[in-house]
Amino acid sequence: MLTVEQVHRRFARVHAVNDISFHIAAGEIFSLLGPNGAGKSTLLRMLVGITIPDSGRITWQHDGVPGTRLPAHAMGYLPEERGLYQDQPLTAVLEYFGTLRGMTATDARAEAKRWLERLELGARLKDKVGSLSKGNQQKVQFAAAVMPRPRFVILDEPFSGLDPLNQELFLTMVRSLRDNGMTVLFSAHQMSLVERLADRLFVMQHGREVLHGTIPEIRERWGSGRRLLLEVRDTTDTALDALRAHAAASGVQRRDDGLIEITLKPRHEVGELLAHCSQLLTIVDVRTEQPSLHDVYINTVGANTSAPATEAA
Repeated sequence: MLTVEQVHRRFARVHAVNDISFHIAAGEIFSLLGPNGAGKSTLLRMLVGITIPDSGRITWQHDGVPGTRLPAHAMGYLPEERGLYQDQPLTAVLEYFGTLRGMTATDARAEAKRWLERLELGARLKDKVGSLSKGNQQKVQFAAAVMPRPRFVILDEPFSGLDPLNQELFLTMVRSLRDNGMTVLFSAHQMSLVERLADRLFVMQHGREVLHGTIPEIRERWGSGRRLLLEVRDTTDTALDALRAHAAASGVQRRDDGLIEITLKPRHEVGELLAHCSQLLTIVDVRTEQPSLHDVYINTVGANTSAPATEAA
């Protein structure tokens, strides 16, 4: 549905978006990740047409017809900064935003009521936006983005201000939108939520791509193996040093919870390493786990800390 090809955007000397390319298929949940200042918001603003690239192409497919922009009714956008009228009732704000996107006032009013009830704000239809908490205002802004039933929706930090229960509510709703044919692009910093929601992800840093693919593909490309966690009766530094020298281990550490954590190299068998461990340690319990997206993100972004590209004076 969306193709981004070699897109660049500069601001003064800073190359905010530098040779970015990716595609998003219809009906996909695609996550755009990166640290503060990575260029994510600049890229999202180009996708919605607020700014334009210095070079490169952004191509949308709408009803089989390619174009540089989507019609207003086909695009939903939840910006990171809130843009709600604080002194107006919830229903009036949503009705207004709905009519801007091509809905009739009657349809917008009905959809606003339906979404506010789904978002557990049905008892506050006539309350002014400014009387709501930060999390409840985020719910209203989410409703404004999706209630016209766009084909494609961009959610910039959708979990901002939400408590864990409402984060779960948003996860369920975004999956429901996808299941009903909507394509979703979202940016977030909560790696545990991204891992549960995204079909694919794209990580930026200093305006450039550093990772791109499904989570299993990224784990494999990053070179991360499973972790072997051992509960032992006792251990010594000599035993840990012997484990670190094993061909299957890329790292060994004693964790704060007392477990011995062994990071396995890709494509190495666990059985022979366990036999070696049993010769060195008295093992009480053993289990394996995959590295989380948080681990992959921290190690990847942390390894790319060079200064961003600038233009020559």
